[in-house]
Amino acid sequence: MEKLIVKQAYTGETLAELEMHDNTRVQQMLSMAQTLHKAGRLPEAQRIEVLQKLANLVEIEHEDFSRLIANEGGKPIRDARVEVTRAISGIRIAIIELGNIKGEEIPMDYTPAGVGHKAHTILESIGVVVAVSAFNHPLNLAIHQVIPAIASGCPVIIKPAGLTPLCTLRLAALIQEAGLPVGWVQVALLNNENAEKLVTDPRVAFFSFIGSAKVGWSLKSKLAPGTRCALEHGGVAPLIFDEYANEEDFVSGVVKASMYHSGQVCVSVQRIYVAEKRMQDLAQKIATVAAGQVVGDAINEDCDLGPLISAKETDRIELWVNEAITSGAQLITGGKRINAVSYEPTVLLNPPKDAKVSTQEVFGPVVCIYGYKTLDEAIEQANSLDVSFQAAVFSDNVQRAMEVAAKLEASAVIINDYTTFRVDWMPFAGRKHSGYGIGGIGYTMRDMLEHKMIVVKK
Repeated sequence: MEKLIVKQAYTGETLAELEMHDNTRVQQMLSMAQTLHKAGRLPEAQRIEVLQKLANLVEIEHEDFSRLIANEGGKPIRDARVEVTRAISGIRIAIIELGNIKGEEIPMDYTPAGVGHKAHTILESIGVVVAVSAFNHPLNLAIHQVIPAIASGCPVIIKPAGLTPLCTLRLAALIQEAGLPVGWVQVALLNNENAEKLVTDPRVAFFSFIGSAKVGWSLKSKLAPGTRCALEHGGVAPLIFDEYANEEDFVSGVVKASMYHSGQVCVSVQRIYVAEKRMQDLAQKIATVAAGQVVGDAINEDCDLGPLISAKETDRIELWVNEAITSGAQLITGGKRINAVSYEPTVLLNPPKDAKVSTQEVFGPVVCIYGYKTLDEAIEQANSLDVSFQAAVFSDNVQRAMEVAAKLEASAVIINDYTTFRVDWMPFAGRKHSGYGIGGIGYTMRDMLEHKMIVVKK
């Protein structure tokens, strides 16, 4: 039996040794899930009771989950606690959203053909849900994929990231403890071959994917006919800095927004556009704060930046930064590897427009600052890539900020806050290569339901 070794993100110490599932087990999971769906979804009152109990159970284990996130995923313990709080809130949001999801009456007498008929819609569970999750928010991403399925009455099979499966396994155990019958939530520990067999099986009604664009789009192309899906990939998030008086707060905040979880967030600020006359000064201020960040083991209370998820990713970031500097970028701070899995907080000024750090998601503690002559030039550069997720603009001129927001190609534009802003009930989605469909607890619940119209002839 193939083994999955889960290691502490910074020290490499073994946290768990797990048995992976083979294709036989995949088929068993799918059969069980399909059987449960065909038998009919659980009553809404039962689902609500499970979710209420689950929220309380996760809250009891708040610190245990926080330490698990820090150890297996490398997210600083202070930020890990925020993730757990969000996860608990996400469970409760699903309960609220159940009250907002309902069918509707369809008017039928607009034309003579419809006279004498009445119609309304009802919502039914779509069927078996398969979710493939990412490493960077090991609890909250599972919440966003599993909890909507429970709330909507769909059996769900989730494959967590191989590097960070422990939060998902513990969450699944608590879901069962909260009273959800066996089989409605299953956790699959799979290699890539068996994961693809799971995802592409014709019994899958809905596929939820959070991860790299390359993998997500490839899997989408292989889905069985009729399988619906939602893909959430990354971006190269742009922020346009106009005239903004509270510069000190902006600088400290933008370091957090670009370096949070060592930049391993799909909407991390990566490209900052500043008027040419201000770019050097602002870059230096950002660099000063960035250089003061404490890098180390995420479990330590004083840690600001934990490790990268693997040595391979650290290798890649090191290569990209070195290429940018060789090609003309000015290194303001950082630019060096600390150890196998850690990299210094790095600020680059005016890297070439075609450099990897300018065109691809770094997913590391690297932020790039570019000068612009006009706002239209900044907007053009912000829109120049084939990825598009959240964007931001800072300006004391509200009208100008709204004009910039209207021109930015993004699924959300945040004014006077950062691209990382999110609450879990808002729509969250990528455009272009950055994704497909809309995330957010309530929006995902709606994706997992199908409309059925009932027409009655009077």
